[in-house]
Amino acid sequence: MTGAVEAAATLTDPYAVALGERLRRVRQQQDLSLQDVEARSDGALKASVLGAYERGERAVSITRLHAMAQFFRVPVAELLPDPRGERRGPSAGDLTEESVMIDLVVLDRHREAEHLLARYTDSIRSRRGDYNGQVLTVRAADIETLAAVMDTTTADLRSRLTDVGIVR
Repeated sequence: MTGAVEAAATLTDPYAVALGERLRRVRQQQDLSLQDVEARSDGALKASVLGAYERGERAVSITRLHAMAQFFRVPVAELLPDPRGERRGPSAGDLTEESVMIDLVVLDRHREAEHLLARYTDSIRSRRGDYNGQVLTVRAADIETLAAVMDTTTADLRSRLTDVGIVR
């Protein structure tokens, strides 16, 4: 290694690397390249700078972190590494064979009418660290819980959500 590269490698902060990994994961979940982010942000988020953040080579300001969270439509906290070093995301066995696929794009169009479902799915996405923005698979038990909270039957809730295209 050359002196400059060696110095950069030894100065890399483990927290910055972990933050960069989270940024990369969210970006990739949304199926965006670095160039896509630059284009879709009208140049506000430069591909080269975002790449440096993702590699942990550059410190992220709070203002920039907030801008990236807004761009990716995720809470700022989702971009921050867990201070205890624990991984966020789904654990094995979270889903069953009777899982339900929720179309998040359609749900977003019906967010006001289905505000409880929207809040519930937001919570699940946050716990899983899942921000792909397209679909969310939930357990059948989640739909049962929602039906109870919404004072309806599971069958009626599924039917209503299927009719508007939220449940696939």
